[in-house]
Amino acid sequence: MNGSGYMVVIGIPLRYSHLSDDRPILYLGEKLRRTIQKAGGFVLPICGVQDVDYADTHYNEFEELNELEKESIEKYLDMVDGIIFPGANKITPFDEYLLKRCIERDIPTLGICLGMQLMSYKDRYFKPVKIEQEDHYQERDEELSHKVKINKDTKLYEIIGSEEIIVNSFHNYYVDNISEGYTISALTEEGYIEGVELPNLKFHIGIQWHPEISYDFDENSKKIIDYFINVCKKQ
Repeated sequence: MNGSGYMVVIGIPLRYSHLSDDRPILYLGEKLRRTIQKAGGFVLPICGVQDVDYADTHYNEFEELNELEKESIEKYLDMVDGIIFPGANKITPFDEYLLKRCIERDIPTLGICLGMQLMSYKDRYFKPVKIEQEDHYQERDEELSHKVKINKDTKLYEIIGSEEIIVNSFHNYYVDNISEGYTISALTEEGYIEGVELPNLKFHIGIQWHPEISYDFDENSKKIIDYFINVCKKQ
């Protein structure tokens, strides 16, 4: 879609929560919106397509997408140069199909936190494993928490250019295996999976940390976001 005179369009599926009075909402994190705009992207919010209350519907209560719902997702994908799957607390058929089509259409894709876990498991019924050794959920945005070792034979290493970096962390769970075709690109010192990617696509990387939160003060976070945006500009 991108061309002369057009800002790169980044689609971001909205996430699910509740207001203080318990009304369900779809939302987009402000740190992610602002970071993508700073990096030169135009944010296109992508709404869920099913007639369900996403915030209150349980994993096993979702129906599979019908053809009209799938067609709605295709219209979103026709408008974007890239997709970011942000952090959240639930995977839905909407997320699964959106990711599947990103792979099939080779649309540059960045998965963050649960977005990485979406890439790592085959369906929404997976059970992430609780981290027992230490708390990986930091209290402040303006800090980095722990080391990550990066596999040299990966796109992530090509982007960052280092075998070890320090990242932020806002999760207490991790994934313990990955989907077929994916490569593990990063691990913590304890061996927790922190990064995955699909080789042979333009850009298809998932990371457990949040580069959108540390974009303004961490060089490696900036490298990831900027590289992703630059790939999207070539679409």
